[in-house]
Amino acid sequence: MPAASDHLQNLLARFPESELQDLIETRRDLHRHPELAFRETRTAGRVAERLGRLGVEPRTGIARTGVVADLGGAGRRLLVRADMDALPLTEASGVDFESEIPGRMHACGHDGHVSIALAAAARLLRDAPRGLRFLFQPAEETGGGARACADAGALDGVGAAIGLHLWNQLPVGSVGINRGALMAAVDEFEIVVEGRGGHGAAPHETADPIVAAARIVEALQTIVAREISPLDAAVVTVGTIHGGDAFNVIPSRVRLTGTARWFAETTGAAMPGKIERIASHTAAAAGLSARVDYRRVNRPVVNDPRIADVVIDIAGRLLGEENVETETRTLGGEDMSVYLDSVPGCFFFVGSAPEGQHRPHHSPSFAIDERALAVATVLLEAAAREVSKAI
Repeated sequence: MPAASDHLQNLLARFPESELQDLIETRRDLHRHPELAFRETRTAGRVAERLGRLGVEPRTGIARTGVVADLGGAGRRLLVRADMDALPLTEASGVDFESEIPGRMHACGHDGHVSIALAAAARLLRDAPRGLRFLFQPAEETGGGARACADAGALDGVGAAIGLHLWNQLPVGSVGINRGALMAAVDEFEIVVEGRGGHGAAPHETADPIVAAARIVEALQTIVAREISPLDAAVVTVGTIHGGDAFNVIPSRVRLTGTARWFAETTGAAMPGKIERIASHTAAAAGLSARVDYRRVNRPVVNDPRIADVVIDIAGRLLGEENVETETRTLGGEDMSVYLDSVPGCFFFVGSAPEGQHRPHHSPSFAIDERALAVATVLLEAAAREVSKAI
């Protein structure tokens, strides 16, 4: 994409080298020391330290490990959110600043989000910013951090909210956004199939929950294929199956867990009943029983069209209109939805894909093109300035 390259080069040429190096060093320091949900104590300490050096007095301990910093005067504030937590993965990215903690890795870009938000705050403080609230949020990956922060008062006095996500589905120099639903709801379910165990050589004396569980997995796929409108996007995925301890023993119980994703409210309302009906009736047809536990994790991330238009305009001016995708959607989820359910706002993706092989999110091989840090900082600063004027 030559146009993207031209705009990217122009933006990077105007971005001070010292700021880019600081961004990279901050991100790499956090990358080496990843922390899981609600345990981001070192990360929060680094954030508070950096904010203090900027002359800001942050509030710490928000929802256990979150950090809040108010910039500018009183009145309704714009919430600028960055998530901090890492994932329980062992890194295999091959970068020379890999995680120093086995079993923990920044595999989704949250280390970059923290660095970007700190850099944007520093830029905004060069003049008198309007009322802004920077929130460095814990526990996005578990789906509980945003709700905990909201319950702790992070939205008090807030009139709108923005946030961004580094995105390896897009090249550096591009942006993905939507004037409506950007990310799907995230639901979680557990199905426990109860049968009657026995010897593997005498299945006729048992009620086999493994066979019933296999039928349930297959039947669940008909929800999207035959019960949801082809014009509506949804997913039902079974992620784990656990049952049995020996090769020659039919167990009495099998446990399945999975996720359902959706955009339309009607689909979300109907999904628990559909899964319950299929699981219980499929099990009953085999002479067994099935119990379903269904839990809502995140609602869809839905942007406010007016605020999305502000971000689209900014991104188009900085990166070229041809490099701004305005109908981006993904069935991935995000607890940014907690804030956008309460106040109008916008969440958007900033392209960060490195050259070469694809480095997917939530993968041990995840890595980013660090030029995206500068792009995202400029976008976030500009968006914060413009959106804060409208609230």
